[in-house]
Amino acid sequence: MYDVVGVRFKKAGKIYYFDPGDLPIEKDDYVIVETVRGVEFGKVVIARKQVDEHDVVLPLKKVVRIADQKDKLIVEENKVAAKEAYDVCCEKVDGHQLDMKLVDVEYTFDRNKVIFYFTADGRVDFRELVKDLASIFRTRIELRQIGVRDEAKMLGGIGPCGRMLCCSTFLGDFDPVSIKMAKDQNLSLNPTKISGLCGRLMCCLKYENDEYETAKDLLPDLGEVITTPLGRGKVVGLNILERILQVEIKEQERVLEFTLDEILKEGAFSIPSTD
Repeated sequence: MYDVVGVRFKKAGKIYYFDPGDLPIEKDDYVIVETVRGVEFGKVVIARKQVDEHDVVLPLKKVVRIADQKDKLIVEENKVAAKEAYDVCCEKVDGHQLDMKLVDVEYTFDRNKVIFYFTADGRVDFRELVKDLASIFRTRIELRQIGVRDEAKMLGGIGPCGRMLCCSTFLGDFDPVSIKMAKDQNLSLNPTKISGLCGRLMCCLKYENDEYETAKDLLPDLGEVITTPLGRGKVVGLNILERILQVEIKEQERVLEFTLDEILKEGAFSIPSTD
């Protein structure tokens, strides 16, 4: 087992484990850590705890120190410098007539590197752009191409639900989302109805998917003939979340609703259809 603290470097960013050592680190403290990108400033979002060896990436890097007010001022200065670098890079992109869209700029805490995030439809030859930027900023330059979902996460916005985007507020990772999830939830398959600001399927389709899949395993299929307290009938509608079935009873010539529990009392409902 390893003692760790969970550190996040961006709002809604991934959480990384670090060794707190003997430092009296508490949740919501700001810390200075060493990462593969260099020295970074992050916020502790998971207090000291023990985790199994399989849950960490070894060797586990140590927290350098708890951040002080001077460190926080450096972060603010870096943000100001990043905005200036953004404007400069936009001018250079236009000057080189590159087919790319600059999304964000970020300095590492120690100013050892400046990272330019951009989107593009294909590969971009930005070698001359890098040379120009390196001559201006006199530090290491990294241009990182990102996808449209990452762009939405960085820029934020308001989703169709009227709330701030999940990806920019609390989602650390993107889970795979498929059109099957929308079908299972009986949602309209109109792309404008089930797509987020990024143009991809909305992340929230994943939230209730497990509940729908469990319910569908318990409920009969549409068109299946089952036994009800009032006789045999064909399933013509399903309320998946409330476990309610709409059944057409031929003898009564009407559609009635039954709960799943009422149907199960009559025995198995996997009766082959006679239609």
